[in-house]
Amino acid sequence: MGGSLGWVRLRDRPVVGAPPARRRGRRRFRQRRAAQHDRARGDAGRAAWPDHRNRVHPGRCGTDPRQRRGGSAGLGDEPALLDRLRWARLHPRLRLAGSRNPGAAALRRQGGEPVIRRAFFARSVHEVAKELIGATFLVDGVGGRIVELEAYHHEDPAAHGYRGLTARNASMFGPPGHAYVYRSYGIHWCVNFVCEAEGVADAVLIRALEPTHGLGEMRRRRRLDDVRLLCAGPGRVCQALAITREHDGLPLDRPPFRLEPGTEAPQIVRGPRIGISRAADLPWRYGLAGSRYLSRPLRSA
Repeated sequence: MGGSLGWVRLRDRPVVGAPPARRRGRRRFRQRRAAQHDRARGDAGRAAWPDHRNRVHPGRCGTDPRQRRGGSAGLGDEPALLDRLRWARLHPRLRLAGSRNPGAAALRRQGGEPVIRRAFFARSVHEVAKELIGATFLVDGVGGRIVELEAYHHEDPAAHGYRGLTARNASMFGPPGHAYVYRSYGIHWCVNFVCEAEGVADAVLIRALEPTHGLGEMRRRRRLDDVRLLCAGPGRVCQALAITREHDGLPLDRPPFRLEPGTEAPQIVRGPRIGISRAADLPWRYGLAGSRYLSRPLRSA
């Protein structure tokens, strides 16, 4: 399993000058075995994509019902509330950077074209999610325009990091701007972009792309021709772009990854996330309005 277990936990570290926060009990990290639905060790000889891979309903990348945890009590449905909960945990430098329009500052040119660098992700997962809609995501030159994603916050019972650090989710607790890749239900790989400060465990799950680069390679990997279905679902995205656990923990602004900002301000719609039972009412699924490449339709909330 990729990632290190040596990162410093920031949840209980006081920050000078931060507003007072209500004290709460410390959670203890404990090593535990991998989630029951992550059968990476037991499925080495198993076909990665069963015959039902192209069914009408895309593969869900939710957690196994046996691993779902907690309730949504106390969570608001707006990012502003969670921003207040998170304030005291932020590193001062990252908080300062966020006040200076980090989205614009986190762009640089590579080969004559602007690309998104790691600093872009060192802020609210909801801000990142909205600004990633319309961006182009490539792996070894193959990929497309991001049209759908979901946000997962460390106070979110549906998030993998909610119960703490494990070998499986270690990259989610790592520095922002890196990939967190996990296997869902022992079948599908799912790719997430890590956000916020190191140790916080926020991430966005990439749910769908509009294919624009390397369509022939995607069709070969997916074994179908319908361009609309090539990347309509998180498992399909990873199969089309050949993303596996080997990509877990890699920086998003270095090869084989490439992220290019969108050229237009997109119209964004949002709604409930897919395939979860905890905090299922939170409208943290973001999509490009009117896109035919979404994994499932989204109507304006």
